[in-house]
Amino acid sequence: MDKVLLDTDVLLDFYLDRQPFSEFSSQAIALCELKEIKGFVTPVIISNLYYLLRRNATHNKVISKMSVLLSFVDVLVMDKSVILDALKSGFRDFEDSLQHSSAVANGQINIILTRNIKDYKASNLSVMTPETYVLSRRIA
Repeated sequence: MDKVLLDTDVLLDFYLDRQPFSEFSSQAIALCELKEIKGFVTPVIISNLYYLLRRNATHNKVISKMSVLLSFVDVLVMDKSVILDALKSGFRDFEDSLQHSSAVANGQINIILTRNIKDYKASNLSVMTPETYVLSRRIA
C-alpha cells in the first residue's frame, strides 16, 4: 500500500475546488478515505490549511472539515530532529523542507503528492502531482 504525504496545495485544491486541479486531488483524497492508500499530513500542513480555509469559512465549518480529514489521514511527527534535518537539507523553501524531513523521518512515506514539484528537486522520495499519481494507478 502506498503511503503518501498530502501537501497543502493538494488539500486546498480539494477544499476550495480549484480548477482544473481539484478533480485529481479529490480522487487522491478519496483513495485515502477508502483505505486504498495511507495518507499523511504534518502539523504545519494542518496549521496552513486552517489559516487558508478560515478566510472563506467560519471557524466551526473549518474545524468540521479538518476533523473529517483527520479521521482517515495520520499526522506525522515534527520534532527537533526533523527541524534540524530540514535546516540542513538544502531545500530553498523551508516549509517544503519541513514536510520532506518529516516524511523521511517517518520511514514509511514513499510518495509526496504536491503540485509544487520543483521545490522538491532535492527529495530522495518520489514526488508526484495528484494527476500523475491517479493516472499511474489506473495504468498499473
